[in-house]
Amino acid sequence: MTTPGFIRELRENIGHQLLFLPGVSAVVLDDEDRVLLARRADDGRWSIIGGIPEPGEQPAEAAVREVHEETAVRCVPDRVLLVQTLQPVRYPNGDQCQYMDTCLRCRAVGGEARVNDDESVEVGWFALDDLPPLREFALTRIKLATTDAPTWFEPA
Repeated sequence: MTTPGFIRELRENIGHQLLFLPGVSAVVLDDEDRVLLARRADDGRWSIIGGIPEPGEQPAEAAVREVHEETAVRCVPDRVLLVQTLQPVRYPNGDQCQYMDTCLRCRAVGGEARVNDDESVEVGWFALDDLPPLREFALTRIKLATTDAPTWFEPA
């Protein structure tokens, strides 16, 4: 994930301290109910698409932007799948972040899936019964996107 400029500016002032940030992820399905996945450049693993909203950007706008930036696929969001605070992460440079992920189900409406930036090394559509190895993060979200389950959140 490329670090947005506003976060680089914050880091100049606060160093590696923990930042609590919004995040978005998107389970994008096509007309054949295949899911759009990208093989990440940073760790080589397949995942759903995600990123960080810009200041003032709505989660749905951010999800649509991230999907297009990373895969060249145009999509429209149709449902919030999940809202979840993730565990803190420490990046190799020492930066610490914790994300509040809003995951949306989206429908592809155009574009050809391809690597469209430097965050991915491969992009593709996968049938639900032929997914590559995925972390629980992606599997949980794909499962929610392909059922009529209500929006998931951690109970109080």
